[in-house]
Amino acid sequence: MTMLILASKSPTRKALLAGAGLRFETSPAPIDERALEADVLGKGGAAPQVARRLAEAKALAVSGSRPGIVIGADQVLALDGELLHKPESLAAAAAQLDRLAGRTHHLHAGVALAANGSLLWSSTETAALTMRRFDAAERDLVLALEGVDVLGSVGAYRLEGPSIRLFERIEGDYFTILGLPLLPLLQALRQHAPENLSQ
Repeated sequence: MTMLILASKSPTRKALLAGAGLRFETSPAPIDERALEADVLGKGGAAPQVARRLAEAKALAVSGSRPGIVIGADQVLALDGELLHKPESLAAAAAQLDRLAGRTHHLHAGVALAANGSLLWSSTETAALTMRRFDAAERDLVLALEGVDVLGSVGAYRLEGPSIRLFERIEGDYFTILGLPLLPLLQALRQHAPENLSQ
């Protein structure tokens, strides 16, 4: 059986792969995400291309030094063409939620497979999410319930947590929203590592 390696330290991505019954190891990829993002945008790329390039770069970075098939994944949040990033504090999370309130934003999730320093496959999936208009008291209650967990999210929320209270409409795949397009990934693994799905 080919070793599967997840090039991420994300607890959510690890939980999704484990939930699908996959055996894997983790090896976070040391890449400069902001520099790569600036490079893609500077060459006329948009948010979906940033997400895909980040996923590919993570998979390639780890596959150059580890045997097996490496899964790279990343997620980008776009609000009216601007990319938002993980907040550095709960105060920054509150400000970010205020920007998203009453508006629709897009989550672009990239996923890639690499082996022996070569890219095998990559894909990007997109979801559209619309937040309700909420007041500061409701926002602060949700943040109090969530705690520092929201600091690991590009949107300053967790759809699988109390943050769901802030949403009005969601269009897209649930796994994409969580940051790992699981169904396209499983299809790619059937092609590139079928033995990992046979037990």
